[in-house]
Amino acid sequence: MTRTTPPRTGLDSITLGLVPISKFVFSHADALRYKGLVEARLKALGVRYVNIEGLTGDGMLHTHDDLPKVISHLKHAKVNALFCPHCNFGTEDVAALLGREMGLPYLLWGPRDEEPLPDGSRLRDTQCGLFATSRILNRLGVPFTYLPNCRLDDPVLDKGILDFIKVAAVVKAFRTLRIGQIGQRIDFFWTVMVNEAELLERFNLQVWQIYLTDVFAKMRALVDAPTPALAALVEEMRAGMRFESLDEQQIRAIGALKLVMEEYIARYDLSAIAIQCFPAIQQEFGIYPCYANSLLTECGIPVICEVDVHGAVSAVLLQAATLGENPPFFADLTIRHPGNDQAELLWHCGSFPASLADDGIDRKVGDHFIMPGADAGVCHWRIRGGDLTIARFDVERGQYYLGFGEGRGVPGPKTVGTYVWLEVDDWMTWERTFIRGPYIHHVAGVHGTVAHILQEATRYLPGLTPDPIGRTPEELEDRWYRA
Repeated sequence: MTRTTPPRTGLDSITLGLVPISKFVFSHADALRYKGLVEARLKALGVRYVNIEGLTGDGMLHTHDDLPKVISHLKHAKVNALFCPHCNFGTEDVAALLGREMGLPYLLWGPRDEEPLPDGSRLRDTQCGLFATSRILNRLGVPFTYLPNCRLDDPVLDKGILDFIKVAAVVKAFRTLRIGQIGQRIDFFWTVMVNEAELLERFNLQVWQIYLTDVFAKMRALVDAPTPALAALVEEMRAGMRFESLDEQQIRAIGALKLVMEEYIARYDLSAIAIQCFPAIQQEFGIYPCYANSLLTECGIPVICEVDVHGAVSAVLLQAATLGENPPFFADLTIRHPGNDQAELLWHCGSFPASLADDGIDRKVGDHFIMPGADAGVCHWRIRGGDLTIARFDVERGQYYLGFGEGRGVPGPKTVGTYVWLEVDDWMTWERTFIRGPYIHHVAGVHGTVAHILQEATRYLPGLTPDPIGRTPEELEDRWYRA
């Protein structure tokens, strides 16, 4: 299915503020050489950045006198994160004050020194400067991400820079969250209760209320008098999907719902939607919204069923952690694998994006197998396996947590709806975590291994406690020191 809404993630969506750090002692010529080499490395990686050329005499930050204009320049450029490579020892107080004033994810790194010159003198002493700057960053309460003191051609540097951009994407996504809530919470779904006021006060997380009556009125107008946009969408839907048990009016209604949700996404600049998926829409149009949810999630705007606002947050963060390389999916933890003690069925009615479907799988939209009645609109396909990261944003007595862990999609029995069998290293750890809380049975998932990205992002998100499942925090942090 063609993406009709631009994804909110991607390498180009993050702009680094590149601020090379230098000091009046040690070799100025060698510091300039490494400044150029670092910029060349960023260009080779395809990283978008803004430097400070023209603001200081040499495009590097040395003194307090240059700090105000550098800060003003970076704020005007709306950079999302800072990269402060120490091109020699560096000026630790200025480097740290920059981080405090900007309040952005901060990447600290410096190139490994070569051997001393024949006369015994040294050109940079970069690592010593990194120790000094890290101490002042800590003293000023500035969180930072550190990459090991390595050479420019060390694979750990390239990996670390790209992973840091993913961290910045998660932080950016969280700090700008706007969730559209279509309809009220289903009365007996106590598990998805949220505190809107607390989310706003604590994180500036905005929940925009969208009335079902308004959505239905817009849908009805489209269904009764299809526009060219709806006609084109229905044609595209038919070309990419097998419909079963739906008549033309119902297929139009699914397409109309997608277009109406897109209208609200544009109006409120939404990051995601949490929708009341039953019973009102079935009573009004005789459909389930699952396929419409799937289509929009494919486009980069996760649409989460059962009015699960926290689930929508979880999906947005996972999507950002992969820079949009794979769309997220939203699932129930349902049953244990009948033949694999370490595996669990991740399933839902049908909101998984179709692009995730396993090769050779028949993709169809048809009836719901649990809910009573003959209404259709539910997707049916198994998604591909491979590496998966699972996450859940949730709260317990005012303390917010981000739980996350990794596993693998593995073979398992066929079922209906959209699903994947998740295998982890120790399912009992996972089961205990979800039973003891603060999490519910809803999780978001994405293909890839990004648990270390989520953990690192929480450094920059005060009030959000990281809660790795199946890995220690030290194990995840160690990934930053390995290629």
